[in-house]
Amino acid sequence: MAVTSFAPPWLVLRQAFRSVAASSSSYLHPTHNHTVLPSSPLPLRHSACRRCHVAEAMKGDVELLLKGVGDQAVAKEVKHILEMARRATSRREVLHTDFLTPPVVKESVSVLGKLADVAVVAQGGYPEAERCRISVGHPDVLTNDPDIVAALSITGNFGFQACSHGDFLGAILGTGITRDKLGDILIQEEKGAQVLIVPELVDFIVTALDKVGNVSVTCSKIPLLALEYEPPRTNTFKTIEASLRIDAVASAGFKISRSKLVDLISSGDVRVNWATVTKNGTTVKTGDVVSVSGKGRLKIGEINETKKGKYAVEIIRYL
Repeated sequence: MAVTSFAPPWLVLRQAFRSVAASSSSYLHPTHNHTVLPSSPLPLRHSACRRCHVAEAMKGDVELLLKGVGDQAVAKEVKHILEMARRATSRREVLHTDFLTPPVVKESVSVLGKLADVAVVAQGGYPEAERCRISVGHPDVLTNDPDIVAALSITGNFGFQACSHGDFLGAILGTGITRDKLGDILIQEEKGAQVLIVPELVDFIVTALDKVGNVSVTCSKIPLLALEYEPPRTNTFKTIEASLRIDAVASAGFKISRSKLVDLISSGDVRVNWATVTKNGTTVKTGDVVSVSGKGRLKIGEINETKKGKYAVEIIRYL
């Protein structure tokens, strides 16, 4: 949409940057050291690094740029990243987030694409990564993919006691680090797991993590090229439901009672697209990812209305 203001570009830029608070964010990490990751970045790399005209990018305020972000929790995080990008560009430096959930990554890349003279790179350590870090900066400065993701191998005798994704996550968080410092966790069955993490915590985890469940483990840093990623195993089936309420669809998908699912919602253990669900009546749609603590996750596939007015829902359950 064209801008109707006739103010000169330099004045528009100055007013825009002055409107952004210079308060520090908990996940900002300035750097001027750029090295290319051994693995390919997300496919977002080519579509996300773009420039717009100054007049188009600086139209309106932050709230206008966030207008298309429906989820308020996601919008709040995107707002921080938007402010970070403007600071990085004005100071000609590169800033990084910690690991973000897929909805935040998606919306951030979309919003940042509307800013003038901003380059953005999203990286999770391997092409199919879900949790990613975002780097932003002026295109003249952000010329390579920053080296901001490291990988760890966690090995142990898991042949006698299998450990789940939750077991590995709980053990790592038990060392005292926060979830946003961790990327994806790739389970390797009897061999253990591989974990993506911020580089500055590699040595700490190698020293601090000695058990997952009841299994003694050894941690070591590995190159990103050594990651062993396979598409997740899934089981697909259909369920017929009277509505698309989360308590109905998720209880069928996870094969638990509806009352149990309601209890899990009440305790904050149910998430849709990585956002905690607080209402039983929340509806789901095709493409939504539903996760339940201790139960895993599933994806909502095709939805068709039956002749009797009910819904045939395809459930893709991750094993």
